[in-house]
Amino acid sequence: MGRRRGGVLSIRPFRRLWIATSLSSLGDWLSLLALSALAYSLTGQRAQPTAGSIAVGGVWITSLLPYLLFGPLAGAVADRLDRRVNMITGDVVRAVLYLSIPLNLVTGFAPKLTWLYVCQFLAACASLFWTPAKDASIPNLVPRPMLEEANQFSLLTTYGTAPVASVLFTVLAAISGGLAHLAPYFGKASGQVSLALYFNVATFVISAVTVYRLRELPRRAVSEPISVPSVLKSIWEGWRFAGASRTVRGITIGMIGAFIAAGAVVGLGYGYVVNTLSGGTFWWGVVFTAIFIGLAAGMSVGVRFLSGFSRRRLFGLAIAVAGIPLALIALIPNVVALALLLIVLGVCAGIAYVTAYTVIGQEVDDDARGRTFAFLQSAIRVVMFAVIASAPLLAAGFSALVSGATGSSTLLIGHLRYGAVGNNIVLLIAAATAGVLGAISYRQMDDRPGMPLLPDLLAVLRGRPLPGPRAGRPRRGRRGGDGPGRRAGLNGHGPAPAWDGRAGSGPGRRGGRPPGYGLLLAFEGGEGSGKSTQARLLAIWLRENGYDVLATHEPGATKVGMRLRALLLDTAHAGLSPWAEVMMYAADRAEHVAAVIGPALARGTIVVTDRYVDSSLAYQGAGRRLPLEAVRTVNDLATGGLVPDLTFLLDLPPAEGLARRARSADRLEAEPEQFHERVRAGFLALARADPARYVVLDAAKDPAEISRQVQAAVRELLPDPVPPRAEEVTGSFPVIRE
Repeated sequence: MGRRRGGVLSIRPFRRLWIATSLSSLGDWLSLLALSALAYSLTGQRAQPTAGSIAVGGVWITSLLPYLLFGPLAGAVADRLDRRVNMITGDVVRAVLYLSIPLNLVTGFAPKLTWLYVCQFLAACASLFWTPAKDASIPNLVPRPMLEEANQFSLLTTYGTAPVASVLFTVLAAISGGLAHLAPYFGKASGQVSLALYFNVATFVISAVTVYRLRELPRRAVSEPISVPSVLKSIWEGWRFAGASRTVRGITIGMIGAFIAAGAVVGLGYGYVVNTLSGGTFWWGVVFTAIFIGLAAGMSVGVRFLSGFSRRRLFGLAIAVAGIPLALIALIPNVVALALLLIVLGVCAGIAYVTAYTVIGQEVDDDARGRTFAFLQSAIRVVMFAVIASAPLLAAGFSALVSGATGSSTLLIGHLRYGAVGNNIVLLIAAATAGVLGAISYRQMDDRPGMPLLPDLLAVLRGRPLPGPRAGRPRRGRRGGDGPGRRAGLNGHGPAPAWDGRAGSGPGRRGGRPPGYGLLLAFEGGEGSGKSTQARLLAIWLRENGYDVLATHEPGATKVGMRLRALLLDTAHAGLSPWAEVMMYAADRAEHVAAVIGPALARGTIVVTDRYVDSSLAYQGAGRRLPLEAVRTVNDLATGGLVPDLTFLLDLPPAEGLARRARSADRLEAEPEQFHERVRAGFLALARADPARYVVLDAAKDPAEISRQVQAAVRELLPDPVPPRAEEVTGSFPVIRE
């Protein structure tokens, strides 16, 4: 692919795919805006207050329905058919369909509203199968170290074109108004939409031509048939898992609340802007843009601004707070206020969306993460489908009730005029639902139950995060005076001092760590020993018992680390110099300690890390036969002498551990068995040399039994000891139950 000089967009094949993605995504968003306006106008002036909103909901329903019917098939088709042909076909099909809609408005060869729905359903089917073909093609066009950047560009383009489409739709509506004196047709709503659809056709045609020129994609050979689960089965299996996991249950409840609110806004938005607020297509484009401006701000600026705040608390809080601007939208019938409030609503939604995926990535075990994401995606679409379909009907029903009681569906309260007041009532109900479910989600996921919310949030905004929630009596570690002693960051006796991570100035060995620091717990072991599972289990158990916990791993816990990880584990670099390997792992670890572990310990957090310094001593020292003290010196410089309070070594014969690995081997796993035997011997030698810090566990035992042994060892280090029967009080844990 050549060397990277100008970023991933400097790679011509990927740049072409990115251009096609931009045009295709722009066309999808533009079609939603245009067809929503057209569906509303086709219901007629008298029917618009009620039937218009239902017609707009039909556009969104026909857009979502393919995901419910054919979602599980899309990935299979992307693997079985030639991806380039798949994408070209999808673009051409959408261009033809969207061209037929304005032609039908003129010729009337089919019922206009019915044909609109048919075309949107078929176009959504084409988009559904286009997207996985595009996603699966990216790894064929960029080097592996640049894959993450390429995926970021692709995701940004998919959602970032939504506000562009809104601005474009607004501009086209204005141009159409200017053309009305030349052709009266363009002065009508159907004429304005037709201009947008003609532009839409052009985007798909250009996208198809761009993909056609993308000849670097390999031709796909037909693979074996793929078993594809139904959407309902995915939801049922996911719901069973969510019921057993407090974290997933909390996220699911919160996401349902969020998408009930989103469905109400989508289903009623156009009618609310046009009828209640007396806006038009111009203001519909403005408010649609406002939503995505808020989403982008929440996903980027909002999350970084609250980076020191508990992610579990932040998720439920963002959804509960989102109910406030939604309620104000229902109460203040002003289009400018609507646009501003939608930005606030979008910020809350963006924060919640990113936070949910971050929490799942950090806290859900790798074996269950795929099921969790699939369940959430399916459940979200079902909720959106149901709310978009029902919101206009509910609004019409409430308007009819008000009309029957007062003689008019328009309600006057002081100087405020609510036309089709059922829209306002449904928006208020959605706001209340989001607030309640957000609060329930917050209570389900709160990992700082002893800490009041407002002081915690204000402390983060001031840049001085508060210590952990548990206030208990100080406790000596199991190693006497060498243990953690009094930890203000854990028992609530004051904030922890900062540490800059430099050698000689940091906490050093356990006895030299400043008061107020958190605990550092490390899991070590050979390949397939189950240390990642046990590390995640421990983090979940500690959170369930109220501790502030950070679960992390090496290598690759930072942006720099992810790039180093790609180089270190790629089998293409099998001939890497052993000392280069040492330095790269040390560079990853230095950034990890400075950016992740150090700040977390400074605020009193319990840090659970999957691998740490001892992995380098075992793999590069013993495995590569490098001088152990030299490797130790390099890592002491990288970490500032930071040593775990407790290290769990999961011991397992290498042959048995490697046999557990279902995936293809990375560069270290591919080493011969003699290498892994030396690594195992190196770990055991480290444990014998420092028995006070190490707990050696038989990794061949049942994972639940190992987890209980880990918990028993950790209890002795915690400032407020966890009762042995705590599981019965706080709930059961999914992996322990298995």
